[in-house]
Amino acid sequence: MAKRILISNILPEESRRLIPRGFEVDYNPADEPLAKADLLRRLRGADGLICHIISAIDDEVLGASPTLKVVSNVAVGYNNIDVGAARRRGIVVTNTPDVLTETTADFAWALLMAAARRVVEADQYARSGQWRAWKWDLLWGGDVYGKTLGILGFGRIGRAVARRAGGFGMRILYHDAQRPDPTVERDLRATYADRDMLLRESDFVTVHTPLLPETRHLIDEAALRAMKRTAILVNAARGPIVDEAALVRGLSEGWIAGAGLDVFEEEPKIHPGLLPLKNVVLAPHIASASLDTRLAMAALAVRNCLAVLEGKPAITPVP
Repeated sequence: MAKRILISNILPEESRRLIPRGFEVDYNPADEPLAKADLLRRLRGADGLICHIISAIDDEVLGASPTLKVVSNVAVGYNNIDVGAARRRGIVVTNTPDVLTETTADFAWALLMAAARRVVEADQYARSGQWRAWKWDLLWGGDVYGKTLGILGFGRIGRAVARRAGGFGMRILYHDAQRPDPTVERDLRATYADRDMLLRESDFVTVHTPLLPETRHLIDEAALRAMKRTAILVNAARGPIVDEAALVRGLSEGWIAGAGLDVFEEEPKIHPGLLPLKNVVLAPHIASASLDTRLAMAALAVRNCLAVLEGKPAITPVP
């Protein structure tokens, strides 16, 4: 009997063509997640599921098909999947690390630079017709070169961000639960710091930790108050790592100078207090949204699914 794969959301044709003809494919070409009842129905009899982070794959969904062998997430994060429930059922869960590292690091820097130099405000000012003459004190921002960058989470993306900081002559501090080999610190000229020191001394704090119970609201009121009043916070990891209500107060009351956010606590909902603030740059979760990277993510997700269904080890299983 042909193995059956459910692709629960839009996926490029180039990646779908990687699936051999002998497989039966049920494809949902929409950007919106399937309603849970539809997902449960379409999963019955499926051997593999390829999904996006917008799909909640909980215990009920995993139990909908006793034939399910693999859930292949088209993302590096996998907090949308109940990994523990999958393991109890012998279902392999995979993600797409590595292929989006450089693109995400690029975008974290885009947020950092845009927030530091008030690029969005400047664009709006130029378009509005208000700009009629050069002004000495127009839209002053903050320097980046030679400042201190604090990186919370020193995995693949955090290290890629650190590599870019070298070109700006920055002092680099990092904090992570697991310290890398000393050669990594030396090559990146990065210094380990406890979280309090990093928050206290950094001019820019960029977040790249996974979303875990212990990292939820890692950036809370106390953390924001510990930062410099001139500091800028960047989050291109997961929204719930930052307490948005506290951040609204911090930005409004001047605990910190600014922020750049690509992710939010309840996506696509954004805390309404953030929307009118000029000292925060907001993006709709697009850090990995380059053509090459999204195609690579989709291809890796398909290859992961096929590997498991063909009796081979997954290429990038969730640890």
